[in-house]
Amino acid sequence: LGAWYHATKHALEGWSDSLRLELNQFGIDVVIIEPGIIITEFSEVLEDNFAASQGDQPYSEIITKLSKASKEQYEKGNGSPPSVIAKTVSKAIKAKRPKTRYAAGKLAKPMIAIRKIVSDRSFDRMVMSMVK
Repeated sequence: LGAWYHATKHALEGWSDSLRLELNQFGIDVVIIEPGIIITEFSEVLEDNFAASQGDQPYSEIITKLSKASKEQYEKGNGSPPSVIAKTVSKAIKAKRPKTRYAAGKLAKPMIAIRKIVSDRSFDRMVMSMVK
């Protein structure tokens, strides 16, 4: 149910990869910050929008499950404060040779590692198991 959200993240990553190649000749570094779970109002916004869109529709059951899973993640303290991302941005800016990508925040590095190790179908099952 986050296709729109994930599509924009992938688009920005692809755009950044392309810009990095194009701007290299001018000495401009393009850096990608890959955040994990960051404590923001995102969970509340998700909850409010999902609650407003519920009713008798094909997505009702999964909306309820995803909403509950999202709320539980934030309640369990599985997020990092926004300052983690601010510090990462500062680190990238101050670096003489910044990395292409910085993963920061809770679960960012493990999720990237898992994504590289397991098959797409296994990853899909893992994600869907969180909303059951």
